[in-house]
Amino acid sequence: MAEITAAAVKELREKSGAGMMDCKKALTETNGDLEAAADWLRAKGLAAAAKKSSRTAAEGLVGVAVAGTKGVAVEVNSQTDFVAKNEIFQGFVRDVTAVALEQGIDDIEALKAAALPQGGTVEEVLTANISTIGENQVLRRAKKVEVTNGAVIPYVHNAAAPGLGKIGVLVALESDAGVDVLEPLGKQLAMHIAAAFPLALDESGLDQDVLERERAIGREKAAESGKPADIIEKMVEGAVKKFAKENALLSQLLVMDGKTPVADVIAKAGKDAGTSIVLKDFVRFQLGEGIEKEESDFAAEVAATAGITR
Repeated sequence: MAEITAAAVKELREKSGAGMMDCKKALTETNGDLEAAADWLRAKGLAAAAKKSSRTAAEGLVGVAVAGTKGVAVEVNSQTDFVAKNEIFQGFVRDVTAVALEQGIDDIEALKAAALPQGGTVEEVLTANISTIGENQVLRRAKKVEVTNGAVIPYVHNAAAPGLGKIGVLVALESDAGVDVLEPLGKQLAMHIAAAFPLALDESGLDQDVLERERAIGREKAAESGKPADIIEKMVEGAVKKFAKENALLSQLLVMDGKTPVADVIAKAGKDAGTSIVLKDFVRFQLGEGIEKEESDFAAEVAATAGITR
């Protein structure tokens, strides 16, 4: 058997666009013949998978999973919404979310390298799925939350299957209160988070760049008033404080009644339960948020096949 060198693997990767392990396997299967290895990759659909990776992926699913005091949310993107209904894709998102929870992983590179129960790493199975399903898919992000004592409560909005949907929320409550108290409270808070889109737990956690942008916008608006500079600065700071209050979870008004701050809802629940309840952390993943959605190559191909001029 021919020796498979790193240089040969690198050359095949550049030629085919396939992953390193796939290139190594192809060279092994073809006794080091570069051209035959490239054909082997094409035959297996792996080179095609690499080509599809340039396509915009902004659809897909968010998966959430919880085990006692730990929880994790994972987002896996695809090019089209149709894939979210695909059993292979749903199973993959469910498996990846379970592995992330079991191993406590929310670093994407570490998660890609993690082994799945049915064999292969997350990245290897993802690559195979791209070939099988026929469009690009991306493991985009993951986040874990944990409490020492209490509960992590999951919520999925617009669920496609149990634990899978368009918006995934986790609420981490630190408390000695029982699940009979924490679960309904957590569900109420999670539904609020899904609807209200808080940017941070409290005002101190808000991104300073975001606040500076709001400050600049406020100055531009206030300058049009023609008021003195000191008054303008007060107007600007007032606008920034209002923005911070409306976008920090604990100071937001509960969506369900529109008048009670979230912090007060939690405090009342703790008082009624006779023990402290602390909202330690939360996760809100909305599918595709922050991704610039463009017409995908896949959509263009479908249009061309149907004879549609775009």
